[in-house]
Amino acid sequence: MSSRLNPYISFKDNARDAMDFYKSVFGGELALSTFGEYGDTGPAADNVMHAQLETPSGYTIMASDTPDGMSYEPGNNITVSLSGDDSDELRGYFEKLSEGGTVSMPLEKQMWGDEFGQLKDKFGIGWLVNIAGEQSGDAASA
Repeated sequence: MSSRLNPYISFKDNARDAMDFYKSVFGGELALSTFGEYGDTGPAADNVMHAQLETPSGYTIMASDTPDGMSYEPGNNITVSLSGDDSDELRGYFEKLSEGGTVSMPLEKQMWGDEFGQLKDKFGIGWLVNIAGEQSGDAASA
């Protein structure tokens, strides 16, 4: 397996809901382990120790619930970037991710020629979506 870069997102008691939501957006296979599966018998036993979503487009998103006693600041430590040239796919992701969230920059053509948008989803995670513009010789007139 080659190296890869993917986000690992920390949540507080709602990692399962977040990962189910991301699965509904991107599709794919979600593997999930709880703290209870590894011996925790306390109130956090049903919380997610590790989750991994492998999507049909090749994206991987990992997540866990933050255990009590560890610092947690939602949305301040991660932004996830989606980019490519499949405009229908990326527009669909932007639309689904924005449901219940806040769009800070609508998905629109930008001065560099690409379409770009920015939002925070309903779990406080920042997302950047960039759809590559035409790369032909007339790019200067775009």
